[in-house]
Amino acid sequence: MSQYQANLECLEDEDLQICSETQGLEIAQVCKDEEEKFLSSSPLVPGTLKEAPVAATPSTSEGLQHSCFSSSSSEEGASSQENEQISCTEQAAAVPGNVPLNALDEKVAFLVSFMLLKYQMKEPMRKADMLEIIMQEDEAHFPEILLQACERMEMVFGLDVKEVDPINHCYGVFIKLGLTYDGMQSDEESVPKTGLLILVLGVIFLKGNRASEEEVWKALNLTGMYSGEDHFLFGEPREIITKEFVKEKYVEYRPVANSDPPQYEFLWGPRAYAETSKMKVLEFLAKILGTDPCHFPFQYVEAVLEDVERALASISPRAASSSRSPGSYRAVGSSFSRT
Repeated sequence: MSQYQANLECLEDEDLQICSETQGLEIAQVCKDEEEKFLSSSPLVPGTLKEAPVAATPSTSEGLQHSCFSSSSSEEGASSQENEQISCTEQAAAVPGNVPLNALDEKVAFLVSFMLLKYQMKEPMRKADMLEIIMQEDEAHFPEILLQACERMEMVFGLDVKEVDPINHCYGVFIKLGLTYDGMQSDEESVPKTGLLILVLGVIFLKGNRASEEEVWKALNLTGMYSGEDHFLFGEPREIITKEFVKEKYVEYRPVANSDPPQYEFLWGPRAYAETSKMKVLEFLAKILGTDPCHFPFQYVEAVLEDVERALASISPRAASSSRSPGSYRAVGSSFSRT
């Protein structure tokens, strides 16, 4: 029997709650494994490099592409600053800490730290710089090291690494799933919290679009995050989830009606619905587990229906706009020309 058939049978037996709980815990465990690899391989996080200058660089892939082209054409003038950044990264990564699992994990951790630094500085990354981080003699292993570093950036920090300039081999780091929040504060040492946000949104979705406080913490506990205790990457998780995420309108945290003693639950906030979709979150969760979104049959159907509803909603305004008179279009055009 296939995994998909097993899941359907699970639904037919009215064990949806058990299925979604198991899937949620599996996802949390994978995220924890990736975090532990990062911790065991390198003690470096961007906060230790706050003294590095921050450049005002465009955040779009086109802007990064232009910046990368400019930096490659003026290599001699900028090389000293880049070498200082690379040297700083290597020195900080050399601080005594846990012994890495192996040399490959160490190089992956170095590269992740370098990517986080470049993301914090809003600068593109060149392949030549990344090779210098992991040493030139490992160029043959560069694709494997880059792949693992990108996976760790994705699963732990919720960031996407993309090649923005294939000619000059430049890469940019972007927030995943259409979200616009990374939780980083300019006045304090921090790392992106988008990975934690996506995990919380995923647990809420798997629990039927509303998750009890107990269910959310059960999943987060498996990743090594506990209420009231500082996490080595993200800080105190309760403060982030119940205040920061709520303030940013990504999550709603509200009391359960008629509960005695009082209980609380989590739901998606309006900003989460506006910026991402259930299908995007589901695809992310499926990727973590190395499976297909159909591995979550109930949620998959719900996500497809949401996509259909959004598509239909977007058709109505277009249909209305197409029925405008030529005079209306001229009026709109003239109004834009004056702005």
